[in-house]
Amino acid sequence: MSDYKEKDVIPLVQESSACEDSEGMAPTEPVQYGLQRQMKNRHIAMISIGGVIGTGIFLGTATSLRNGGPVGLLLGYCTVGSICYCIMLSVGEMAAFLPIPGGHITFAERFVDSAWSAAIGIMYWYSWLVVLPAEISAAAVLINYWNKTVNNAAWITMCLIVIWVINAFGAGTYGEAEFIFSSIKIITITGLIVLGIVLDLGGGPNHDRIGFRYWKHPGPFVQFNGIAGAKGRFLGWWAVITQAAFSLTGTEVVAIAGAECKNPRRNVPKAIRRVYVRLLLFYICGVTIIGLLVPSTDPGLDLTDETAAASPFVIAINHAGVKLLPSIINACLLTSAWSAANSQLYCSSRALYSLALNGNAPKIFMKVNKRGLPWVSLLLCGAFGLLSYMDLSKGSGRAFGWFANMTAISGLLSWFGIAVTYIRFHKGLKVQGIDRKTLPFKAPLQPYAAWYAACMCFLVCFLSGWNVFLKDSWDTATFVTNYLPLMLFPVIYITVRLWRRTSWMKPENMDFRSGLQEVLDASYEEPPPRNVVERVWSWLM
Repeated sequence: MSDYKEKDVIPLVQESSACEDSEGMAPTEPVQYGLQRQMKNRHIAMISIGGVIGTGIFLGTATSLRNGGPVGLLLGYCTVGSICYCIMLSVGEMAAFLPIPGGHITFAERFVDSAWSAAIGIMYWYSWLVVLPAEISAAAVLINYWNKTVNNAAWITMCLIVIWVINAFGAGTYGEAEFIFSSIKIITITGLIVLGIVLDLGGGPNHDRIGFRYWKHPGPFVQFNGIAGAKGRFLGWWAVITQAAFSLTGTEVVAIAGAECKNPRRNVPKAIRRVYVRLLLFYICGVTIIGLLVPSTDPGLDLTDETAAASPFVIAINHAGVKLLPSIINACLLTSAWSAANSQLYCSSRALYSLALNGNAPKIFMKVNKRGLPWVSLLLCGAFGLLSYMDLSKGSGRAFGWFANMTAISGLLSWFGIAVTYIRFHKGLKVQGIDRKTLPFKAPLQPYAAWYAACMCFLVCFLSGWNVFLKDSWDTATFVTNYLPLMLFPVIYITVRLWRRTSWMKPENMDFRSGLQEVLDASYEEPPPRNVVERVWSWLM
């Protein structure tokens, strides 16, 4: 890769430009700014962890356990976890090599074509944008666990102001906030897993040793919708896959944040390499414990109450007779919802900035202030948070819920787009004679992992609304919200491609150089740890 250092590159972070006139006057050209690398090592490490810990593990697993049973739940999350890991391998190799603004949106522009970038970017921006007010509304509902006397509008306003202020101070403040939020989530899920093991072995106040009791009765699988035989068990497992995919989408935020982190060639690969540990430790261990502690027939798994009372962990704690913990867990759920909303505003604003950067959105959204904040994009995306007030009206809230459901399919389509982009990236490296061993992160199992992820993402999207085709189960709203994004993706791609008359980038013409010098300049060797504490901290972060 050393030969690239001597070639012309386009800087990603634009420095102040000045050209004096003949009389030595001040610069006449406007100063231009770009994104700035403000996130520290610990920020990017915690963001990569926070990407796989959310309300899905605390609340979403209730529906999954009810639909699939304990073994169906475990197998479903293992399947989706394998897809997520392959996606992170794909985006990680590209982002470690070129941690540039836009992440996979910009990679699609370079390695596929501008129409592919537009389709991925629009779906990705939408997936973060519309779910933002949903998370704000969820945070207000979680607060109701303690206080139902105050109108939800007050809680919504408070939550909105906090995430607006955090994002308005730039990437450094966002990284610091996510460091705190993610730390709380990690401590919470780790504590719950340990507590779950204790309760399963009979260490609770009631001293009931559960073991694998619920794997035997009501059984390892659920006959979905009362359908007998292997077909019912298969459909229950597939229902878990659909929900688990919704929970795990968003882990690719590391690729977006890579453009604003310090020492990217050290921090991005390090974050990617440890994704599998976090998937195994938090999600796979978490759902295993849930399947041991709570029977799939427990009535509390019906998510009519979206507070901590509906969490499988809380159900198990209440069964064991442990006091006070439900309020603590609800506070952690509130932190997760707040953290998610914070990340959604960050990612949606950067996605819109990237769309403009690649010519797929008005140029005004490229405006960045001197602190590296894309303030125009942030203003527009932040305004969408006001839609959270729609939940104050039941009819409007239901309509908004349909749009929010579409975000999950949009996220899976983004994963599909990432996998296809990596396949092209891999081909370009091979044709241009670039040895993958020279990359800062060479992902294993490639390009087979990307092919697996692409096929599975398409399959999950295509079959996401299968339950509406069951007898007496037709629901128009469910059908539309599941399949509209799947139809919009090819429509956007074909429309842009015909309008611009583009074609797929030939491997020999792919751009592996632009922006590389800025990345190399921003990377450096960090001093070795001086003691045990620093060695442990360096390993963690």
